[in-house]
Amino acid sequence: MTQISAGERDRADTLASRRDKFILPDGVIYLDGNSLGPVSHTAISRINHAVTHEWAAGLVRSWNSAGWMDLPITLGNRLAPLIGAPADTVIVTDTLTILIAKLLANALALRPDRHVIVTDSDNFHSDFYIADGVAAATRRDITVRRTTRAALAEALDDDVAVVLLTHVDYRTGELLDMADMSALVHAHGALMIWDLAHSTGAVPLHVHEHGADFAAGCGYKYLNGGPGAPAFAYVAPQWLDSLTNFLPGWLGHARPFDFEPTFEKAPGIRALVTSSPSVVGLSALAGALDVFEGISLDVLRRKSLALTDFFITEVEERLPGVFELVTPREHHRRASQVSWRHDEAYGIVQALIARGVIGDFRAPNIARFGFTPLYLSFRDVDVAVSHLVEVMHHREYDDPAFRQKNPVT
Repeated sequence: MTQISAGERDRADTLASRRDKFILPDGVIYLDGNSLGPVSHTAISRINHAVTHEWAAGLVRSWNSAGWMDLPITLGNRLAPLIGAPADTVIVTDTLTILIAKLLANALALRPDRHVIVTDSDNFHSDFYIADGVAAATRRDITVRRTTRAALAEALDDDVAVVLLTHVDYRTGELLDMADMSALVHAHGALMIWDLAHSTGAVPLHVHEHGADFAAGCGYKYLNGGPGAPAFAYVAPQWLDSLTNFLPGWLGHARPFDFEPTFEKAPGIRALVTSSPSVVGLSALAGALDVFEGISLDVLRRKSLALTDFFITEVEERLPGVFELVTPREHHRRASQVSWRHDEAYGIVQALIARGVIGDFRAPNIARFGFTPLYLSFRDVDVAVSHLVEVMHHREYDDPAFRQKNPVT
C-alpha cells in the first residue's frame, strides 16, 4: 500500500476548498469530469441572473445593456489565459466540431497550392468526419491522410496544407508534445491545428508559445460549462488579418446592423462569428470560469498528477494483474485521466456507477476515469478503488443489467 494515506494527502491539499464551489450529489464519487463537468454555484447564479434579470426584465434591451452581443469576445478574453493565448485571439461560439471546420477551411485557404489534411489515425471520430466533410466541400482536390503519431514525420511532405491533432487522446489520456509537433509541422511548411477538448482546464497550455496556428476546445468537460456548452477557438495573431469564415453570417459582418446585402468580414477574431450567441449557454460558461479565478494551473497540474499516480498505484496494488494500464505512466505524457483495458470494461463501469462511482466506457474495452483537481479528494480515490475491488471480487459486472448497453456509454 502507499505510504502516505489519503487523509494526509487531503490535509495538505491547497485546492480542497474549491470543492465547496460545486454541487455534487451525496454518495457520488464523480470520475467523469473529462466527459461532462459538474455544475458550480457560480454557474447557476450566472444563469439565473441572465434569465430573471437580463432576459425577463431587460428583454431585447439586454443585447446592449447586458453586453450580450460581446459575450463571444469577452468570454474569449477570460478564457485566453487558461490556454496561454494573447488577448483578442480567442472567441467563444458554436460547437467544437463547427469551429474545427472553420479553422480547417482557414488553414486550407492559407495554403492554396497544397492539397492534404493530415490527422492522427487514433483521433476522435468527429474530427475525422469534419475533416472529410471540409475536404469534400472545398473547390479543390483535398485528401485527408491518416497516420499514426509515431509516423507523423513520414506523413509530412510539400503537399500537406494542415495537420489536425488532438492534444490529449480521448481513450488513453496520452498528452502530446504541442511544441515539438507544431515545430515539426512548420518545418514542412504546413499549418497546425490543435483540438484541446481533453486538455483545457486540466493541464497548463501555451498555444502561442508552443506554435499553434489554430486551436479549438469545448466548454463542458474540465471547464464545467454545462452539457453542450459553447466551444472556443484560438487564432494565432499572425493569421487574424487573413481570417475568413466559410460559414459567414450577419454577426460576423463588419457592420451587422447596416443590413448590407454583401458580406464584409468583421475585423480580427470576430470574423469567426456566424450567428447570434447562445446567451444562456455563454452565461453558464461565464459562471463556470469564475471557479478558476486565483488558481495557478501549475498547482492544478501537480494535484492532477498526484491523484492519477495515487489511483494507478492503488489499483495495481489491490488488484494486481487484473487490468492493463493504457495511460502513460510518465508525467510529461499523461493528462488528467486514467484508462484501463479489460474485456469486461463496460460491465465494470456500469457496476461502479450503480455503487455511486461514475466513470465511463470507451469502445472496445476501455474503462476511463477522469480526475478533476478542483473537486476530487484523495479520499474519493481511495473509496473509488475500494468499490472497484468489490466489483471485481464479486464479479458484479456479470449482472445482466450491467451488460445492457446504454445509448450513451
